Amino acid sequence: MPFFNTVTIRTPESVELEFVLAGVGSRAVALTLDYLCLGSGLLGLAVIYSFLLVRLLAMDSVLSIPSETVQLWVTAIAAVLAFTLYIGYFALFETWWYGQTPGKRYAKIRVIRDDGQPERLPQATLRSLLRPIDDILFIGFFCILLSKTEKRVGDWLAGTLVVQNDAVASGEIQVPERSQAIGIDLLALVDITDLSPDDCATVREFLQRRSAMSPKAKILVSDQLARRFKAQLRLETLPTEMTTETFLEALYWAYQRQE
Repeated sequence: MPFFNTVTIRTPESVELEFVLAGVGSRAVALTLDYLCLGSGLLGLAVIYSFLLVRLLAMDSVLSIPSETVQLWVTAIAAVLAFTLYIGYFALFETWWYGQTPGKRYAKIRVIRDDGQPERLPQATLRSLLRPIDDILFIGFFCILLSKTEKRVGDWLAGTLVVQNDAVASGEIQVPERSQAIGIDLLALVDITDLSPDDCATVREFLQRRSAMSPKAKILVSDQLARRFKAQLRLETLPTEMTTETFLEALYWAYQRQE
């Protein structure tokens, strides 16, 4: 019996990718560290709130506003900022760091979509909004424990999975100088903004996982991706002879360069 549950996802290119689910232990470690970071931010906000409230109440006679009104407005603004910080912490980190927060990065886990693609802002925001429901009476804990795919309520509704961040998919992508030179030519030939962040994430996922693919699967996926993005960019001819893998490297580098 395996120690960890796994899930197999078939990509649009008909390649099966296997992921190891994060497990309740890793997720608990990540959440604890994230709440410590978030708690520090909320504590700082509370200090600022207290300082401003004292200062404004001391200016009661100058402002000609009842102290109760001042306290009500400052408290309301602080509550909105606290809610924004709580939601934004998870949503923005998971979007910018490809499904990771500081806690998840430490625990070596990440969030992906059910189709294997990296999590984006809509999914990250929905998971963050539903987090309080998962925290009430440990609902999320029991959902993870009893679910075959180890999903909490936020995962079910956002269509996401939390998986271990395997070494194959976690490293930085090294783009050779030749591919960078081709990327410069591509920037002059096409409008790279025709590619969406999800398109870039698809190329990134391939480039990160290609070393673990069989030669046949790597050629199949790179050919299909190259044809897809060549048509999407309306690129009739390439600036030079190259393999489809080199084209994808150049495309990824060009997209990062234009950002």
